[in-house]
Amino acid sequence: MRRIGLMGGTFDPVHIGHLLAAEAAREAADLSEVWFIPTSVPVHKPQPGASGAQRLALVESAIAEHPSFRAEAAELDREGASYTIDTVLELRERYPDDSFYWIVGSDMRDDLPNWRRIEELARLVVFIALERPGAGGAMDGAEPEPPDFLRDRIVRGEMPAIGISSTDIRRRCAEGRTIRYMVPERVRTEIERMGLYGSRTVD
Repeated sequence: MRRIGLMGGTFDPVHIGHLLAAEAAREAADLSEVWFIPTSVPVHKPQPGASGAQRLALVESAIAEHPSFRAEAAELDREGASYTIDTVLELRERYPDDSFYWIVGSDMRDDLPNWRRIEELARLVVFIALERPGAGGAMDGAEPEPPDFLRDRIVRGEMPAIGISSTDIRRRCAEGRTIRYMVPERVRTEIERMGLYGSRTVD
C-alpha cells in the first residue's frame, strides 16, 4: 500500500515554501509520494490570478525533477467550489489500495473541526500538521486539544521557517521586481513566458 500525501492549494504561483512543506511532510510520515492538487474555485480565498491550466503547468514545472512529487488535476477537472472531502472521496475511489494523508499547516490544523464533513474526512485520511519553529502550537505546548475524532488522526512534522507567500510573489511581479530563488527557476521562466501577474523579464 502506497502512502500518499495530498497538498491542496491555489498555487498561484507555487513557490519554494510549498516544496519545502511537501518534502517535510514526506519525511514526517514516510510518504511514498506527495500529490499537489491545484484548487479550481477556492472556497475561502480570492479567485486565482492565473487560470487552472496555467497553475497546473507551474506546479508540473516546479516538481519535474522530484521523483516522488506529482501534480493531480482532480479539482480542476471537477470544476466548481473545491472541498477537501469531495477530492478525497474521488481519489479513494480511483486508488482504493492507497492510504491518503492530507497536509496542513499549523494555522489550518487548529481550524480542522470547522472543515466540511470533518468527522467523515477524518476517517478517510490522516492529517500531517506541519509546524514552523517559533510559530507556537504543538512545538511549544500552546496547541489546543483536538476533538476526540481527530486526536489519533494527526501526524506532527516540522518544516523550516520561510517567509515566502504567493501574494508577495504576485506583487513583486506586478512591480517588476525579481522573484529569483523564491520560486524554482523553471517556474520563474514560465511565469515570465506566460506574462503572468504583470511580470516582465528581470535579471
